[in-house]
Formats: sequence, structure tokens, C-alpha cells
Amino acid sequence: DGDNLHLNFSTSAAGTVRVGILETNGAPIEGFSVADCDEVVGDQLDRVVTWKENADVSSLAGKPVRLEFVMSDADLYSFQFRGN
Repeated sequence: DGDNLHLNFSTSAAGTVRVGILETNGAPIEGFSVADCDEVVGDQLDRVVTWKENADVSSLAGKPVRLEFVMSDADLYSFQFRGN
């Protein structure tokens, strides 16, 4: 449940994190694929993930999903779906 996906992460200056939301069978959900995800960089305790500048994932609430994290020189500490 929740309207947004929040990350606690850290990257190097050249590192990145991107997230895709997938169906339970592993197929990317349209509009929420890794390719659609805006890269996140830096060292942040609470960063909202966006896909083509859209952060709203409320249309997926209550549906089982998988998350795909694509990271380069990065550490992911936690993630959480939360409301606004």
C-alpha cells in the first residue's frame, strides 16, 4: 500500500540506482519499468522514486508486485511504499 516508493540509499559520484516495478511473472508494468525510472544519485535517507517524473504508484495498491533494483556503485539500505 502507499502512493510513493521511498528509498534510503547511497551512491558514489558515478553511481546510480533505478527501480522497476514488475508483475509477479516478471513482466515490467507499463510506465514503471527500469527504463522509465529516473536515476537517483547521492546519499539520501528518504528519496521518492519517480518514473518519467511520475511518483504516483497508487494505481498498483493492493496488487502483488516484484521490484527490480538496478544499481551501479551503490548501497540500498531500505525501501518502503508510503502515502503522501
